[in-house]
Amino acid sequence: MNLTLSALRRCFEGAVPAIIGTCDSDGMPNVAYLSQVHYVDDQHVALSFQFFNTTRRNILVNPAATILIADPLTAEQYHLHLHYLHTISEGPLFESMKARLAGIASHSGMSNVFRLKGSDIYRVHRIEAVPIGMPPPALPPEPSLLPVLRRSVQQLAACDDLESLLSTTLTCLANEFEMHHAMLLMFDTSRDKLYTVASCGYPFSGVGSEVGLGEGIIGVAARERVPIRIGHCATEYLYGCAVRESYLQANAAMDIEVTIPLPGLARSGSQIAVPVSHGERLIGVLYAESPQEMRFSWDDEDALVALTDYVALAIAALEHSVDSVPEAAPEKPTESAAGGKPVEVRFYPADQSVFVGNEYLIKGVAGAILWKLLRDHVDHGRSDFTNRELRLDASLRLPDVVNNLEARLILLQRRLAERCAVLAIEKAGRGRFRLQVRRKLHLLLGDCP
Repeated sequence: MNLTLSALRRCFEGAVPAIIGTCDSDGMPNVAYLSQVHYVDDQHVALSFQFFNTTRRNILVNPAATILIADPLTAEQYHLHLHYLHTISEGPLFESMKARLAGIASHSGMSNVFRLKGSDIYRVHRIEAVPIGMPPPALPPEPSLLPVLRRSVQQLAACDDLESLLSTTLTCLANEFEMHHAMLLMFDTSRDKLYTVASCGYPFSGVGSEVGLGEGIIGVAARERVPIRIGHCATEYLYGCAVRESYLQANAAMDIEVTIPLPGLARSGSQIAVPVSHGERLIGVLYAESPQEMRFSWDDEDALVALTDYVALAIAALEHSVDSVPEAAPEKPTESAAGGKPVEVRFYPADQSVFVGNEYLIKGVAGAILWKLLRDHVDHGRSDFTNRELRLDASLRLPDVVNNLEARLILLQRRLAERCAVLAIEKAGRGRFRLQVRRKLHLLLGDCP
C-alpha cells in the first residue's frame, strides 16, 4: 500500500490523541500522548511543544521518533517514522497550531495548562499501516465538494458589483455549503482593522463591527494570511457580543463606547476563518462557525480557500471597472425634507463618528463619507452622488484601494437601513447613489465622542 500523509489528513483532526515514542542517548524508550499532530505537507508534520519533558529531552539528543495516529471513523492506525528538524515559535504555522490547541484545551478544561511554546517540525520518512486484525468498516462515500464549489463560482461569476458579490458569497455558504452562520469582513489598511460588511444566520447583522489584526481566530487568520480551523469551543477565540442595555439619554454621548458588537454564536462548537487575499494584498476574511463540534473538515477548508481565491480575483476585477462612470451633471437644489422637528446629527472629527439624535450610528471612513453627504445636502441641496467624486475627494483621506470606498458605502447603506429611519442610501445607477433624507437636519460638530 502506497500511503501518503495527504490521504491520512483525517487522522490529524485531534479527535483521537496521538502517541509518540522516543529514546534517550542510551536507548531507554519513552512513550507519551501528544496534544496535536499538524499536517504540513506530504513530507512533513509539526508536533506541539508545550513542556520540557522526557520526550523533549530525548528528541534534542536523539532526533528519531515514531508516532501512532488513528482514523477517528475507521479506527485504522498508522505509524509515522519521523526525524526532528527544528522548532518554530512564530509565523502562520505556529499561530494555526496555537489556535487549534486553544480549542483542544478549552474543550478539555485545561486552558491554563495547554500553552504552545513552539511547533516542532519533523520529516516523515516512512508510513506503516498497523494491522488491526479485522477489515475496517465500510464508510459511505463522502459527498464531493467540487460540484458545490462549481455551482458557487457560477453564481459569483454573474455578480457585477461588490454588493452582489458579497451577498452571493454568503448565500452560497448557506445554501450550497450548508454553513448557516457566517460573515465577511473587509480589511481597512489605514487602521489595521477588519470591519464586517455582511453576515448571515445571526439575530443582528453586526455590520460595522471591527476586529483588530491578531484578535481571535479572525484577526489571527488575517495577520498570518493562513486559514485557521478549530473543531472545539475555544474560549480564547470567542468574541463577547456586547449588548446595549438602554438607549442614550440626551447629551449622554460621552458615556458610551462607540462600538458595534460583532455577531456570533453564544457557544460556538467549530470555527473556520479563511483570508481573502489577492497576491500579497489582504482584502478581508471569510468566517464561518457552527454549534456542532468538528463541523469543518480539511475538505471544507480546501473548498473555502478556493472559493475565497475566486472572490479575491472577482473583487480585483471589479476595481478596474468602477472608474468608467462619468461625472454627474450639476443638480438643481432640492427642497429640504419638511415636517417635524429637525433631527440633530452630530459629527466628532477625532474618530469621525456620527450620532443621529443621541444614537451612535457609525465612525471611521464611513462616518466621514456620511458627514460629507449630509453637508452637501444641507448646504447645496444635493441628493445624487457618484462613487468617483468621493474617491477623488482628498478630505476623506481614503486609502489608495478602490474596494475600500465600495465596501464602506455598502456598510453605510446597510447600517442606515438597520439603525436610522430618517436617512437612507440607494443605488441610482452604475457608480451612482442617492441620499434620501426624510426629515430636516440640524448638523453639529462635537468636541470629543
